[in-house]
Amino acid sequence: MLVKINGEDLDLPNGSTIREAIDFSNVPYDDGSIICLIKGKKEFEKNINKYKLKTPKGSIIIEMDDSKEAEKLVEVWKKQYKDFEDSSIRWTSSNEVAVGPIITDLEPSMDENKYKEGDVILSLSGFSNESTHIILAKEDHSAVYGVPNYNKGVFARIVGGKRTLRLLDSNDNVISIEPLIERSSITDSASISDLNTILEEGNQLFTYVSLKPNENSPESCEHLFSLIESGNISVDYESNSFVGFYSLQGLGKPSEDITMRKRGTVTIRNAGKGVGKVFVYREDRVKSPHHTNVASVEKGMELLDIANYKDKITIRSNPERIMTLSMTQKEAEDYLKSIGVTHERVGVLDDDALIVEQEPKFSIEIIKEGKVKTKGINKDDLALIEIYDGEDEAPRSSWYFKKITGLVEKPIGILKVHFAFPGMKISIFEGDAKEAKGLVPENVPSACIEAGRIGITNMSKKNVGLIGVRFESNDEFGPTAEPFNATNIVGKITTDLKPLENLKEGEYLYIKRIN
Repeated sequence: MLVKINGEDLDLPNGSTIREAIDFSNVPYDDGSIICLIKGKKEFEKNINKYKLKTPKGSIIIEMDDSKEAEKLVEVWKKQYKDFEDSSIRWTSSNEVAVGPIITDLEPSMDENKYKEGDVILSLSGFSNESTHIILAKEDHSAVYGVPNYNKGVFARIVGGKRTLRLLDSNDNVISIEPLIERSSITDSASISDLNTILEEGNQLFTYVSLKPNENSPESCEHLFSLIESGNISVDYESNSFVGFYSLQGLGKPSEDITMRKRGTVTIRNAGKGVGKVFVYREDRVKSPHHTNVASVEKGMELLDIANYKDKITIRSNPERIMTLSMTQKEAEDYLKSIGVTHERVGVLDDDALIVEQEPKFSIEIIKEGKVKTKGINKDDLALIEIYDGEDEAPRSSWYFKKITGLVEKPIGILKVHFAFPGMKISIFEGDAKEAKGLVPENVPSACIEAGRIGITNMSKKNVGLIGVRFESNDEFGPTAEPFNATNIVGKITTDLKPLENLKEGEYLYIKRIN
């Protein structure tokens, strides 16, 4: 039997399940993600309500009449609309534009009827079904169009492109007619199915969403790559007009490409309440200066249409993120060669050196330039850390720490030494007082602080946001040299502390999370 999976034809044995189709085709799918199953093309198209007529002068959008009286006419249109493609504009007048002809099985009447501006009519010119035309009304008027005895021949209304209609003349034609896919078209004909559902001939199956990043928003795209890095995302909010993903809320990015938010557009909020949230639009919306266009949906919009709160969705991007941090120089060389990117090593050049920085930083810029520099360090100079970000630990402080170090978006973070005191067994690193403004006390110590614990000065002291580590245990002051009640403990360094003792002011400590 023939089915479609993510838009591609797939021939399967009769009785195959969704799981077998996924395994056989090897398409992207993460266990636990939702699946969209559409029974067939006819089932799908019967729920489509709008069509776009493309002409040399622009496009015209028509919306089906949903009245009982127009049912027969709409049925004929949906069955035969492709026959009107390449048809010429047969005539125009102050009242109408006519397109056709085609042959239908409709029967004419001789009645004169009144029509309104924007009506779309099936007309049997010369009272012959072999000369069926579309009439698009420019003005209110009365006419004898030989229409069938259904709803005066009216099967649709013009809802977009009235200016285009008035520009058309007999030298023009209808280039193409395409159904406009709306969320309602999907939700009325699709179901979320389990993997053991048996497929049938003509079924359409969707397993993942594919995104095309916007090359005009390189920094914001990196935010998106971070969000989808695991290969799946969970819905934090859904409405008729958009689906929201909020796990990176609070991570701001500069405004980049601002566009209309059409169906399938992916944006990041770049300012105001909810900065850092990511949205995928189910319906068209006007442009907003607070929303940067970061991508568009190439495949799998059907999954976003049916997704509900907390649903998991398998997702990929094309092209994918280019991230070499945490690779060795040799691993990066092999990887970059495989995708056609020129590689230059800097810092420690050895094959087993660990990469902690890349230049350019952003994937889109690397793709545009076709080259990247990777900075290596000796593996022993990397600090491995645990972060206490559980709900009963230090969730606010750990978010601040991950944001300041870059660990929210990258596998390797950076701390810059603010104070280094030789012989004092302590290093204090730069923070951001503005970002730490609301850092309330949490996970404050009550007894001796062990060596290697990472502390942050909370809002009870003026140096709020400073980050510190002690190289030996202390039962009096925290890692930022503040009293215990001014210290939030966010994690611990699990590797040797000796390299930290040699760091000087202005130097960097590279860190990697292990939990």
